[in-house]
Amino acid sequence: MDDLFDAINVRDHLLTSDLRDPTAPLSAPDLRLLITRLESHSVQIKSKVKSYILAHHRDFSALFSLCNDAVSRTDQINQSLLDLLALVSDSPIDGEIREIIEELRGKMKEARAKREILELVRIIVGISERLGGVKEGVKNGRLRLAADDIRELKKVLRIGDEEEREPVVYGLLRKEWLDCFEEIQELLVKFVENAVQFEPDSSIVRVKYRLSVDGIAGVVDLHSVLDSMEVIGILDYGFAKVADQMIKHVIIPVVKKGSSISTMVDLKDVSKEMTEAILKILSTSNPTKVDMDGEIIYSGIIQVINFVCKCICFENPSWTRCFGRLTWPRISELVISNFLSKAIPEDASKLAGFQKIIKHTYEFETALKEKAFISASDSTDQKLSNFAENVELHFASRKKTEILAKARDLLLQCDFTIPQEYTRNGHPMKNSGTAVNYYKHVVDLLFLSERCLVSKAATQLMDLVHQTLKDICLSSPRVALEFYHAARDALILYDAVVPVKVSAWKAVS
Repeated sequence: MDDLFDAINVRDHLLTSDLRDPTAPLSAPDLRLLITRLESHSVQIKSKVKSYILAHHRDFSALFSLCNDAVSRTDQINQSLLDLLALVSDSPIDGEIREIIEELRGKMKEARAKREILELVRIIVGISERLGGVKEGVKNGRLRLAADDIRELKKVLRIGDEEEREPVVYGLLRKEWLDCFEEIQELLVKFVENAVQFEPDSSIVRVKYRLSVDGIAGVVDLHSVLDSMEVIGILDYGFAKVADQMIKHVIIPVVKKGSSISTMVDLKDVSKEMTEAILKILSTSNPTKVDMDGEIIYSGIIQVINFVCKCICFENPSWTRCFGRLTWPRISELVISNFLSKAIPEDASKLAGFQKIIKHTYEFETALKEKAFISASDSTDQKLSNFAENVELHFASRKKTEILAKARDLLLQCDFTIPQEYTRNGHPMKNSGTAVNYYKHVVDLLFLSERCLVSKAATQLMDLVHQTLKDICLSSPRVALEFYHAARDALILYDAVVPVKVSAWKAVS
């Protein structure tokens, strides 16, 4: 069959030999011959097609049968679709299905909302019961368990993180939680106040470890009280009053009066547990003794802090650090104002002797760091060491203030006049006493050959500046710089005061 579909070349059926010109017209004999041969070729094609069909009759029959089945199935499907469309169009089943689906969706939404409400009610009831348990635990003395519940309920109720759109009952629960928190806070603070008692008349600090309060069943130990305060985050608040009283009744006498400390601890006979600890403040036996290097003051404070760490904070580092944060700023200020600032040498030659105080101060703060009373990493807690190590600057600053104060007094107390008996027409009197005083007021000018008379204040001021310059030569660079500024400022002060005073004197005269 392939040769039937080959292209027919018309010129192959012509007799004309000259076929080089494709545009040459055909003659009548050529046309008749072409028609005859094409008809013959057409007959051959038909014959071959027929033979091919007859040879593949079975295949063609199967193909036609398959096509007929496909057409029949298409008709059936078309009829089924027509029947289904007719059924749908005759009955509103689609609307009923839609209504059922909408109703089902509404029921499911309502059921979900009820489940959420039930869950919320269950949570609210659980929180309310736990809050009631907290109150009951406080009454029965179970402070640690109550403190744990307070801390957990704070997270559950998101205290401090309220939202605008939330159930009203949450606000009521938060108020109830706040009432419980204030109740346990007030109770814990009362326990601490009863535990640490100050007796100023007898100079005693008494610490009790078995505590009881009206309305609370049983006896509570001090360690549980402090533990509960730490759990709910009020340790600073609970220690505040004790720390203030400790400064007032213990630290101040130790720092200002050099009082010594005595401690005593009572134990149970059976369990060997502490029942009471006493800190006794003893007046110094030798009030005239001067604490030159701070050893007495530092030793007394260390004894007090040892008592606090062991008998109040139970050697718990975090509790000790909390107590230190409340008291150390005031303790350091007391030591600086009552000892270190007063120990600053009056003379630059005595600065070397201050090194012993620096050494004791450093050892004192190191001991406090080992007890976790002050921070070992925060340099701001090293107030005493920083002050002592900068004693040269403190010394120079104080001397500068003294120099300027002295210069100011000289300038304000003098009238800058030269008595008439010292000179007459520019020459001194011949009186021997006058001549002696005269030479006290005569100075040589540095850059001129002349001499001049100066006032008493100017002479004294220059003596003061000259002595300051001498001290510069004997001082360290930092001290010398401050002395230089003092001498310079004294001269500037002279330049500012003298013109005003002289003008006022001239106006009066």
